[in-house]
Amino acid sequence: MKKQIVALTAIAALSTGAAASASAADYSVKKGDTLWSISQNNNVTVEQIQKWNNLSSDLIFPAQTLKVSGDAEAASVSNDTYTVVKGDTLYKIATEHGITVGELMSWNGLSSDLIFPGQEFSVNGQAAAAPAQASAATEQTTSVQDSGQTQSTEGVQGTGGEAPSSEAAQEMTVTATAYTAYCAGCSGVTATGIDLRANPNQKVIAVDPNVIPLGSRVWVEGYGEAIAGDTGGAIKGNKIDLFIPSQQDALNYGVQTVDVKILD
Repeated sequence: MKKQIVALTAIAALSTGAAASASAADYSVKKGDTLWSISQNNNVTVEQIQKWNNLSSDLIFPAQTLKVSGDAEAASVSNDTYTVVKGDTLYKIATEHGITVGELMSWNGLSSDLIFPGQEFSVNGQAAAAPAQASAATEQTTSVQDSGQTQSTEGVQGTGGEAPSSEAAQEMTVTATAYTAYCAGCSGVTATGIDLRANPNQKVIAVDPNVIPLGSRVWVEGYGEAIAGDTGGAIKGNKIDLFIPSQQDALNYGVQTVDVKILD
């Protein structure tokens, strides 16, 4: 009887270990995480994590679940279509399905990065009919000059849109400037590993991590939803730097006072 109890205990221990091993194959991204830090903590390479999760860039999001073990390499195949939800961006959708923004736009007949909740996109390489654009899209393309400001929304990667209706974790007023990925001495890669030259449509802001945590999803007045994915020597306190692909548009942006909402 004693031997039988010991045997059952051993089996239970093995079962528990197997369950722990299975759960260890997945990792939920936290604020401030980068693929590099996750790879180091799990004794794998960045390239392996990208392969196991069909990632085409280094951009990750808080609460995103990543495979961090080769045992889980047989990842599920993404669905043929995807329905846009609040907070989505083309880059986020493309990254989660292992494709590029250009492919996503081409397959769905998109001419800008403006998308709306409820839209359905093809994400498997099959061209889809061009989505019907809501009348609100036309209203949102109005130049900021109409509201008394001097900078056109065309130079800020699409319109900023209205502030999210959901309650933000934190709101603040900051001083905003703009930068590009092609300045003298710039590598084009952010502090969190985002390659801005390879992803010019991505909305990223440089922040002081003591004020806005790296990896946070934020809404910036006149710019829209973005990732707090970079830092800068001059970005201290309530200051942010907006990534804008065009150097001239970045210069034209100047210095502005804007409202910011930290969404998560």
